[in-house]
Amino acid sequence: MNTISYKTVSANKDTANKEWVLVDAENQTLGRMASKVAKMLRGKHKANFTPHVDCGDNVVIINADKINLSGKKWDQKEYVRHTGYPGGQRFINAKLLMTKKPTAMVEKAVKGMLPKNRLGSNLFRNLFVYAGNEHPHQAQQPQKINLNSIK
Repeated sequence: MNTISYKTVSANKDTANKEWVLVDAENQTLGRMASKVAKMLRGKHKANFTPHVDCGDNVVIINADKINLSGKKWDQKEYVRHTGYPGGQRFINAKLLMTKKPTAMVEKAVKGMLPKNRLGSNLFRNLFVYAGNEHPHQAQQPQKINLNSIK
């Protein structure tokens, strides 16, 4: 048996085959959609996944303003931010955040599922979220993905 053919292949920045993917968020549950998108950003769905390399896809999410939340989360879920000043903690619920900035809920959900290091920051730059049906990435010819088919 020739053991040379059994070497472990480790992807790097040059050998990673990055693609452009289009995800329609209409009628999708926020957390379930975000976990699948985070997997695609990280590259865990590919055979040449390497934990320390950005080998995931570029993901474009459209219709972010038409996502679903289960239960009473539209009124009860709170997002926290801090102004940086003493006593500057600010709270906003999901319904108000959706009216102010519809893309923020999807971005926060996906970012929370990525690694908390430099790799996670670079992976987050591969995510593009848009509230409407239009996006400026037509030149990259993103392939439309059905999230229900991904595990």
